[in-house]
Amino acid sequence: MKIRAVTAYDRAVWGKLYAGYAAFYKVEQTEAMRDAVWGWLMDEGHTTEGLLAELDGVVVGIAHFRAFARPLSASTGGFLDDLFVGPEARGSGAAEALIKGLEALGRARGWTVIRWITAEDNYRARGLYDRVATKTKWTTYDIKL
Repeated sequence: MKIRAVTAYDRAVWGKLYAGYAAFYKVEQTEAMRDAVWGWLMDEGHTTEGLLAELDGVVVGIAHFRAFARPLSASTGGFLDDLFVGPEARGSGAAEALIKGLEALGRARGWTVIRWITAEDNYRARGLYDRVATKTKWTTYDIKL
């Protein structure tokens, strides 16, 4: 399994996987929305970055992440926004490799934590997350604007 940064040449395969991620969570997503996110990934000035997992030269998974300030600890952490592995590659270790790749990147950047959220009923992914990270006591709230 190879983990690498997203490049401009990855648009088509990334778009297919990101559309699959949206469908998995039953989120309506248009091509224009994917174009916006792709623009963020290609903009060195934007905080959103991406990693890809390649299995035998085929891109099978994506991860989007960004740094975030942690004022209480006066440190910087990494937030994993999106993690998705195509159905044909589930069980291959791609999701764990993406997390480990982000962990290595975070260590190199001096981050103090990598944090993410997932759906309560995402049991298969939670099995992995429970193995590689610590479930926190925090509950998430949203205000829709």
